[in-house]
Formats: sequence, C-alpha cells, structure tokens
Amino acid sequence: MSTGGSRRRFAGVAVIVVALALVTPVPALAIVGGEEVPVGSYPSAVYLSNGSELPMCGGVLVGPGAVLTAAHCTFDTAQAELRVVAHRQHPAGRDGATRSVARIWRHPAYHPYDGGPSSGNNDIAVLTLDRALPYPAAKLAGDADRDHYRPGAMATVLGWGRLADGGARSDTLRGAAIPVTDDRSCAATYPSFKPGLVVCAGDPRGGKDACLGDSGGPLVAGNVVIGIVAAGIGCGQPGTPGSYTRVSGYLADITAHSGSDA
Repeated sequence: MSTGGSRRRFAGVAVIVVALALVTPVPALAIVGGEEVPVGSYPSAVYLSNGSELPMCGGVLVGPGAVLTAAHCTFDTAQAELRVVAHRQHPAGRDGATRSVARIWRHPAYHPYDGGPSSGNNDIAVLTLDRALPYPAAKLAGDADRDHYRPGAMATVLGWGRLADGGARSDTLRGAAIPVTDDRSCAATYPSFKPGLVVCAGDPRGGKDACLGDSGGPLVAGNVVIGIVAAGIGCGQPGTPGSYTRVSGYLADITAHSGSDA
C-alpha cells in the first residue's frame, strides 16, 4: 500500500476480481465533472492529511470531536501523523482548523480490498479528535430517510480529490450531483455488494463521480449524509457507479463511537 488511503479504483468490470487483488490506494489531493462549492455550505465536510495538510482522504464531522470516514483511509498513515482539516476551502490556505486524532475506531468486520468475496465490506471508521471543532456536525441518514436511497434520487458527492482518473489534484472543495443507482446494478458492478450496507451512485452516462483522494468523503442528499465514498472503477466511466458505505446501515455504530445523538 502507498501512503494514504484514497478511493479504490478498478480497471474494469470484466476483471474486477483480479483488479481488486492488485489495486492499492493512491494518495491524491477532485470530484470528476463537478464544480467548486463553498465550504461554508457544507461546514461538516473535512479532509484527512498525513501532516502536510494536503488532502489524502475526505471525511465528515459527526460530532464536535468525531469524524466519519472510510476504514481504508486509516491504515497507511500512523495515527500520530494523521490530521483532520476542517472548514478550509483551498488546501494551500491556512483558514479553518486542524486537529490531531486521539483514537481510531474501525468497523471490526471490515474486509480490505483483497479480491475476496467480502472485499471492501464495512468500509467505515470514526476518528476521535484531540479537541472539538467549532463547526456543526452533519445530519446522518436513518430509517426515516429511505427516500434518499430511492433509485434516481439525486445526491451530491463532495471532496478535494483528483479532477479525473490520473488527472490533476483539485485546489478547492468540489461537489458533483449524481443519481442513486438501483441495488441490482450495484450488485452487478460490485460482487461483494451487501443490501442495506452499500449504496451506489453515479451518472450512467459517466463524467460525474468521486475520484482518487475522495475516499471517506460524504455523499449528501440535501443536508443529510447518506453515504461515504468507498470504491470505484476508474473515475466517471459510463455504466460504472461509485460504491458508497450506506450510512443508515451503520447509524448505531456511528453514534456509539462519535457521541452523536443523530
């Protein structure tokens, strides 16, 4: 593995099992086909860095001192070096606030992206910060938010990742509006798909997607976080939606480890 976790990428559907076994996360500093969005409109969006304060993954504030992210984002950087940067529009800036990580909780049933039948399942983690942040926590999807997971419902994926597969790094927070995909299409794309625990989203025509460096970032419907960026086949390819950890399926775990009463 390389330094830093980022959105998993696969070469193509036909070779997905082989690619899962070979691919490793690549640190990257944005959303494909999106546009700049003001961080003030999404004050709970944060990013993870390895001390350089440049983004390697995304995350979302779920309590004054707790951040939700992808489990695979937490392996390659030592906890002592891991930083959470909040409310910073441009990574090169000095606005917002930075916090160290005091504790990491990973889902105990997380399976790395190793090509096995459970590859990538339970890709979720909660980071406890050394000090609280002065920004509002996100609202998390629960049972009452089922309509947000309806196929065709629109959501926005946020991040500071690459602008294209193999492309340049973004210098600002970006977002892209994409539709939620039906479970059958998601299962056809990702063999380890688990109903109720994974949701897919992406423009079937391609061109709008999360990309490298966006892992762990939020997929939001209005002001509700419905997913966490987990994996993808390339970035923005037609007919290949991105895979997201479904927040409603892990709400009890998230609240237990974040101090949130969502």
